[in-house]
Amino acid sequence: MKNKSTEDYLKHIFWLSRMRDKITTKAIAERMGISSASVTDMIKKLTHHGYLDYTPYYGVRLTTKGDKLALKVIRRHRLLEAFLVKALGYSWEAVHDEAERLEHVISEEMEHRLDEFLGHPRYDPHGDPIPTHEGKMEEIHHPSLAELSVGDTARIMQVRDSEELLKYMKRIRLSLNSRIRICAKESYDNSMRLRIDGKEEHTLSHEVTSNIFVKKEKEKK
Repeated sequence: MKNKSTEDYLKHIFWLSRMRDKITTKAIAERMGISSASVTDMIKKLTHHGYLDYTPYYGVRLTTKGDKLALKVIRRHRLLEAFLVKALGYSWEAVHDEAERLEHVISEEMEHRLDEFLGHPRYDPHGDPIPTHEGKMEEIHHPSLAELSVGDTARIMQVRDSEELLKYMKRIRLSLNSRIRICAKESYDNSMRLRIDGKEEHTLSHEVTSNIFVKKEKEKK
């Protein structure tokens, strides 16, 4: 039953499982922007084919088989994003939709060749970990930029895959591995003024800083 619809459902259920214990029909429908009736029908099919376990009034969870396929789709998506940026010159905000279309159609051989061509990358262009061929994905827990205090310095390690956010960051020349220093923090709305790579200063809203993840640098003694 491997097809685009199956893979999309499993991928969305995988991400929901990272955010909550109880994955209901309503939660899946809201995330995917479809009707609860459609989700109910698909859950029955996915359960029948061994991708999900379903418990009435509690919800669903991925089986080992479902988890493996979800991670394979995520791996292909992130490899494709890396390829589009490195080989074809795409901007990091333009790769998501292209990868969404291609992730369902590439073969095992192409996945393998992409991985080799890219030098077996561990992260995609947004700093998200790429699952291994064996279906393992690194757990990373970087604090958000919003959690830093005045005077802190850090490196940008990961960014939420939002087209508008990525466009904004590109415009102010803020990217992965940029070194930032917090110059000021407004208590009223939690906006921040920061210096990027020791040069320009910009004020970022709390919405922006909450979706950028960093590795704090140790203070020099």
